[in-house]
Amino acid sequence: MARIFCIANQKGGVGKTTTCVNLAAGLAAAKQRVLLIDLDPQGNATMGSGIDKRGLSKSVYHLLVGLCTVAESRVRSESGGYDVIPANRDLAGAEVELVGLNRRENRLRDALSLHQSEYDFILIDCPPSLSLLTLNGLCVAHGVIIPMQCEYYALEGLSDLVNSIKKVHANLNRDLSIIGLLRVMFDPRVTLQQQVSAQLEAHFGDKVFKAIVPRNVRLAEAPSHGIPGVTFDRSAKGAQAYLAFAKELIARVKSPS
Repeated sequence: MARIFCIANQKGGVGKTTTCVNLAAGLAAAKQRVLLIDLDPQGNATMGSGIDKRGLSKSVYHLLVGLCTVAESRVRSESGGYDVIPANRDLAGAEVELVGLNRRENRLRDALSLHQSEYDFILIDCPPSLSLLTLNGLCVAHGVIIPMQCEYYALEGLSDLVNSIKKVHANLNRDLSIIGLLRVMFDPRVTLQQQVSAQLEAHFGDKVFKAIVPRNVRLAEAPSHGIPGVTFDRSAKGAQAYLAFAKELIARVKSPS
């Protein structure tokens, strides 16, 4: 059965989508069967995977409101080597429509129930808020991967996110846990970033992934080409970091602990 992970952070602009797309490509490069679910109405993970969000006949919106199945909505990212359930601006309207539906926070769980054996990993790119869309992701996930910058404001937002995850764990999904924190956009020349990184390791211990993703121009360029950074320039430091992160995640999942 697939391991299902949300890539989440209530703070915007912290590299959630970049992490989701490149982790998916990194896992695919390691011969894993991967499904990426874009739960953000901006559809950036969809575009970053080389799929035109403007030409979709079926999307995650149709899946959540019961108008199609996983098999009907998923498309292949040829550039990344994984499957995608794409998103576009239609998804913004799903928030309102979901409110009146039965099992509104479990719509994604119900839709995926018959397909989990088809994948090794299912990654969910969540919007930067604890919305009904994010809640659908958290209710089906086994764990949360938190990408974060090593800055003061990121620490402030982290405590809010941890509290939100604890509430979902207590009330809606007993399987949910924090898998780990991934340090992204890291610049070792900045003393504050080194200090925050050390604080994270001291407080969260083994929950902090060893892989660290540096600031990298090639990663930033890749989405404009519709190609994951891991595929766009495999030799770039950012791509190498995400490939290392994918291997670390596989090892962590396979570990008995």
